[in-house]
Amino acid sequence: MKIAFQMDPIGPININADTTFRLMEEAQARGHEMFYYTPDRLAYQEGRVTARGWPVTVQRVQGDHYHLGDEAEVDLSEFDVVWLRQDPPFDMFYITTTHLLDRIHPKTLVVNDPFWVRNSPEKLLVLNFPDLTPPTTVARDLATIRAFKDRHGDVILKPLYGNGGAGVFRLTADDRNLSSLYELFTGFSREPLIVQKYLPAVSKGDKRVILVDGEAVGAINRVPAAGETRSNMHVGGRPEKVDLTPRDLEICARIGPVLREKGQVFVGIDVIGDWLTEINVTSPTGVQELERFDGVNIAAKIWENIEAKRA
Repeated sequence: MKIAFQMDPIGPININADTTFRLMEEAQARGHEMFYYTPDRLAYQEGRVTARGWPVTVQRVQGDHYHLGDEAEVDLSEFDVVWLRQDPPFDMFYITTTHLLDRIHPKTLVVNDPFWVRNSPEKLLVLNFPDLTPPTTVARDLATIRAFKDRHGDVILKPLYGNGGAGVFRLTADDRNLSSLYELFTGFSREPLIVQKYLPAVSKGDKRVILVDGEAVGAINRVPAAGETRSNMHVGGRPEKVDLTPRDLEICARIGPVLREKGQVFVGIDVIGDWLTEINVTSPTGVQELERFDGVNIAAKIWENIEAKRA
């Protein structure tokens, strides 16, 4: 197949952790032809959705991990699959790329389905399952946020469309910084904030469960560094081997059919204790860590599913 990867610049990636690199590596091993471009090179031109980029091959040698062919402009409707793999922030630039890719999907299979990526951002899709999530409020109004904090005492405050643990704050019952943080966030953004009841179980880890076409294929546990609330690996969280619990499987059984229906082929959910906190559909991570812990080729499972859809 002809595969295009819309992703952040390939040069700086960590080949031992980056999930997109692992997907590319597996695609190459399966004989697929790959093309790489960054999202700023995506365009709509007089009825065509195009991208300027390069044919690419990869190898597991850090610093010499990719080789590019000659730069070219391609019509993405002529590809079998386009991977939507740039990282958030989930801003209007990101959203616009989903609108453009909508124009070629499903003739060209866009993974994940851009319509539902746009309409199911990670911190909002979970609102469809209030019985699976900790108490949550999404608001821009300070009085609403303050009332939630007064009810629950110990809370987590974070930007609605952030990623990688950036801008995540824990406010304990006696913390006096809510007004200042509110002023900080609202001073540079018009977006609402999300506030959730703090889950003490996060000290034991924040579990990332990987689902392929709605089916759980494994999980890793991300343990916060000492003195840190956040468990994201971007900010020093330590990955550990972990098994799926009956509660994890219950959560996946509830959300899996929704993900499958919405064309979300590759998803990573976050579970703290018994509670679902995020459903990551934009650019999930964790595949390489899971493969190392479980000895299972998760990238192959993802490609098998995509190849079956294209067949």
